[in-house]
Amino acid sequence: MLGKVSHIAIAVPDMAAAVATYRDTLGANVSPPQALPEHGVTVVFVELPNTKVELLEPLGEASPISAFLEKYPAGGMHHICYEVDDILAARDRLVARGSRVLGDGNPKIGAHGKPVLFLHPKDFFGTLVELEEV
Repeated sequence: MLGKVSHIAIAVPDMAAAVATYRDTLGANVSPPQALPEHGVTVVFVELPNTKVELLEPLGEASPISAFLEKYPAGGMHHICYEVDDILAARDRLVARGSRVLGDGNPKIGAHGKPVLFLHPKDFFGTLVELEEV
């Protein structure tokens, strides 16, 4: 069911500082910031040969990243995203096996313009999992 890792997301308290670190210190190619109001975040992608790192910064007070940064003020790994061929089939298979889909259970459009779902971290050993349809 799972394909390759699409990205690993890191919540950051200061996007400009995070971008500078990845771009200037590590020499990575970094995308321009993209605001995603429907998800409450601003994202930047660090392009790597085999995957991406997604830097997340809160967009507004209601952002789920704000709550994460309250617990972890320095930031940290927020989630891992795996590619799937058919997100609805993957969702149905996971739900049938007892996994919980966050939100209303329906895919939303993610930062790459593709349908995404999030799975409850308690069902995956403390890791928030995102599925993205390819």
